[in-house]
This record gives sequence, structure tokens and C-alpha cells, in this order.
Amino acid sequence: MGHVREGAMAADGSVSKVVLISSVAALGGFLFGYDTAVINGAVGALASSFQASDTAIGLTVSSALIGSAVGAFVGGQLADRLGRIRVMVVASILFSVSTLGSGLAFGLVDLSLWRLVGGIAVGIASVIAPAYIAEIAPAHLRGRLGSLQQLAIVTGIFAALLADYGIAAGAGSADNPYWFGLAAWRWMLLSELPVAVAYGVGALMIPESPRYLVARRDEAKALTVLRTVLGRGAEAKMVEIRRTLSSEERGRFKDLRGRFGLLPIVWIGIGLSVFQQFVGINVIFYYSSVLWQAVGFSEKDSLIITVITSVTNIVTTFIAIATVDRFGRKPLLIIGSVGMMLTLGTMAFVFGSAPLDASGAPVLQGAAGTIALVAANLYVFCFGLSWGPVVWVLLGEMFNNRIRAQALALAGAAQWVANFVVSATFPSLRTMGLGLAYGLYTAAAVASLLFVLFFIRETKGKELEDM
Repeated sequence: MGHVREGAMAADGSVSKVVLISSVAALGGFLFGYDTAVINGAVGALASSFQASDTAIGLTVSSALIGSAVGAFVGGQLADRLGRIRVMVVASILFSVSTLGSGLAFGLVDLSLWRLVGGIAVGIASVIAPAYIAEIAPAHLRGRLGSLQQLAIVTGIFAALLADYGIAAGAGSADNPYWFGLAAWRWMLLSELPVAVAYGVGALMIPESPRYLVARRDEAKALTVLRTVLGRGAEAKMVEIRRTLSSEERGRFKDLRGRFGLLPIVWIGIGLSVFQQFVGINVIFYYSSVLWQAVGFSEKDSLIITVITSVTNIVTTFIAIATVDRFGRKPLLIIGSVGMMLTLGTMAFVFGSAPLDASGAPVLQGAAGTIALVAANLYVFCFGLSWGPVVWVLLGEMFNNRIRAQALALAGAAQWVANFVVSATFPSLRTMGLGLAYGLYTAAAVASLLFVLFFIRETKGKELEDM
């Protein structure tokens, strides 16, 4: 039978309902961003509170990323067994437990363990949201709705950094006691709890994925969901989903095997995930307050700069949402890679050529500080326009129905391992020289451009059943 024209059907369905449903699912992305960025304001206080070395702090900050790799790897399997909604609730519970444990931690060891638990929740959320949104969204809206995941992530980052700034300003410093005598940095970590609870409550109020319901032979409920998001074309879409699922066996990890160990499409997904991290974006959001302090800015000014950077990220994500279904995925990735290559190269030159103080830290004199700030924000602009949202869109839609959950799990795990490598090595790279660190991220941006040019194919407008 012919393919369903979802664009025509959207007029009959409720676009506002689809956006609302997708937004609730993307709350996992908000927590993803909040959980990974809220540590930013606490890094300096952790070092002084627990008399910790750069290496110990780097491992504590990055411990969540190990959990995220685990969560991403098992998230797809759990989603296929339990359903997308139940897995969101599980992630909500893990977020809540981790937040309480981290805020009340006795030392770096148990803080690392609690962040590991939170990381598992982040990993689950990182794969379940794009998969769910891709399965619930009409094809002509899928790019924009898939970009909600990145919008939620960057909004979560902004909210976390704004909370860090507000709490630090209220207490005078992240080290100082705040409400009920608890140190301000502890309140920074505890501030995530209300959203973690809201995520679980919201997940219980949205429908299950129609593709999951059809796979579970609950076609009556699946049809109800499809009527909500598509309108009168729901019956035809149901036939198409049933056809594709009936012709495919249930996906397993062995189905990902190919000539070079894995199927080419899986390697491409892994490559997208790794390059998204190797360009160093999370150095900006995990360590920026410490970074700007290291080159002469005050704690307060450093936190303000970090908040401004996160606002830049949000604005550019809106631009990506408006253009991803118009211009396509590949052009945006190319533009982003070129922009990141130029801005990271500028930062590598500025930091690499700056004079050093007695402690070996670079001192940005004259216009150098302004150039570094402008380059950093332009870099975030280029990332937010392209690799930030577009990678999530592609990972949600590039795999066929049979292998989507498993391939997403593997690509998601690779992303978090890459994130861990970058985040754990940055404190040591910083001592070796910021010019070297940003030089390595520049090289990764160059490699990302070549990767897109040679390996990425456009997916704009294609049905999931045709992938």
C-alpha cells in the first residue's frame, strides 16, 4: 500500500497535543542537562570542602558519565521490555534518589556513587526521549519535535547554572552555609529534586508509543494514540506499522553485527555520538566557572559568563528547531563543524599564546579576554545550531524499527564514554596548557567535518518505516 502522507493528516490531528506530549518526554532531557551542569558551580567548593586534587575532582564530576553510559546501554532494552512510559518513571525515581544522596554526601566517594546513580538516569533519559518522540511525531514535524530534546537539555543547563549563580550569590560563595546551615554547594545539587519528581508525574500522564503498543498487540490503544497525533490517517498508519513490525523479528544486539563488527549505520551513529563530545562542548558547561576564574575573572563574574553562554545555547537551539526540517540535517552539521573549527582554533591560539602567571595559568591581557569570550560564545552558537540538536534528531530516526532500540543504546553509551574521556581528562590538560586542550578539540572539529561529508546521508522527510 502507498505511504501515508502524515503532513496532510496533521491538520486533522492536534499539533498542540503532539507538542505537549513530546515536551513532557523531553523533560528527561531537561534533567539530563540540569544534572550534568549543576556540578559546575560546586566544583571549586568540592575541592576546598574535601581537600581534593584536580584528578579526584575530575573523577567525581565524571562519575555520572560512567553511569550515563550504563543507563544508555540498558535504556533501549528496558524500553522494549517495560514500555517507554514505565522507563521514564524509573529514570525519575533514580534522578530523585541521586539528587538527595548527592546533596547530603559525606565525602567524594559517596558523592561519586550518588552521581553514578544519577548518571544511569541521565543515560536512560538520553535514549528514551529521542526514541519516544521519533515514534510519536508525524514525519513532517519529527525534526522539530526531535530537537525538543536538545532544547530541553540546554534549558536544563541554563536553569542549573542560574540556580548555581543565585544560590552562590545568596550565600556569598558556594563554600558558605546557606539554608538550615547546609553549604550552598549542597543546595545547588538538591535544587534538581522538584523537576525530577515532576518528570515522573508527567510521564504517567502521556500515552505510550504506538509502535510499542502494536508490538505488544495492544492495537486498540495504539489506534487511540495515533488518532490523537495524526487524526483521520490513523488507521492507514496503523496498517503500515503493523506491516513493518510483522515482517521483522524482535531486535537483538546480535542484529547489529556487520562486516566490520557492526552494521555501517551503527558505526555512523557511534561516530555522530563521539564527535558530538570530542569537540569539547561539555568542558564549557562542566568547568567554565573554574576556567574563567583561572584566567582572572571573579567567581561571581565567572558564573554570570557561564549563564550568558547557556542563554546563547538556548537561542541557537530555537534556530535549529526552526531550520532542521527546512534545510535538512546534513547542511546544519557541515555549517556547525566549520564554525566550531574556526572558533575552537581561535581559543587554542589565544590561550596558547597568553603569558603565564606564577602558578602557570594563562593571563588574558588586553583584548585577549574579550576575544576568548566572544570565541567561546560563537563556538556554543555553532554547536547549538548543529551538532547539539541534529545528532539527537538523527539518532532518533536513522535506524530502522528492528534495530532502533539496540542501536540507540550502543550509540548513546558511546556518547557517554566519549563525554567521560573529555571531562575526566580536561583538569589534567588544563595544567598542561589550555592551548593544547582547545587545539585537540579543534582537531576533533576538523575530523567531524570530514565525517559528515563522507558518511552522513540526509533523512529529512523520510518515514521511520522506510529507514
